[in-house]
Amino acid sequence: MARGNQDDPGEGPTADFGFRAVPREEKERLVRDVFDSVARRYDLMNDLMSGGVHRLWKDILVDRLRPRAGMELLDLAGGTGDIAFRVLKRAPGAHVTVCDINASMLGVGRNRALDHGRVHGIDWVCGDAEALPFEDGSADAYTIAFGLRNVTDKDAALREAYRVLRPGGHFLCLEFSQVALPLLGPIYDRYSFKALPAIGRMVAGDRDAYQYLAESIRMFPPQQELAGMMREAGFDLVDWQNLSGGICAIHSGWRT
Repeated sequence: MARGNQDDPGEGPTADFGFRAVPREEKERLVRDVFDSVARRYDLMNDLMSGGVHRLWKDILVDRLRPRAGMELLDLAGGTGDIAFRVLKRAPGAHVTVCDINASMLGVGRNRALDHGRVHGIDWVCGDAEALPFEDGSADAYTIAFGLRNVTDKDAALREAYRVLRPGGHFLCLEFSQVALPLLGPIYDRYSFKALPAIGRMVAGDRDAYQYLAESIRMFPPQQELAGMMREAGFDLVDWQNLSGGICAIHSGWRT
């Protein structure tokens, strides 16, 4: 799928916010505004947008993680707890630190945890993927599901992921990607740019947030490019697994 054209915001370093180029220092605020707006309806919207298939994708991610008792997992951009709860269900003796830059999303996750009596084995930290508030080599594994796309400096986030992993640590990224089936592409484009914003307006009361979602998917590096970025950050044994014809993909790498 072709990437969209960007506006010229004038002088100075820029980052893409959907199809728009914005000053780099503004992107973080714009992304935070998006998730502040949709936090309360975020999980419902995921079900509606994917027909519930996002649950299967996340289950596959956790399958590849192979959680175990004693594992220290850092889950980035995991504010509402979807990955953390799956991991702790599979491995009650694991410990998950959920780190998200958006306090509203973390609030939803904490409330979900309390509703289900989940008070042990999980911490909630407000932090930036580009400058993690964690020590070198402090995690056995790092997951990020549908979050890397929203990071301003993805290379910096990958370097930080490598830094906080112990030798032998596993990095897993679940993210929307480039459709690999030619016949699926046009159908997916129409759905993304017509249906998603309409659903966002009706359910979450924010059409623009889901217009951004559709655009940000198209601006995200395709599978081969992201794999190269991971290698540049230091990861070995890099590979990816396409899901649903490449609508999303799981990228895997190891700190050796």
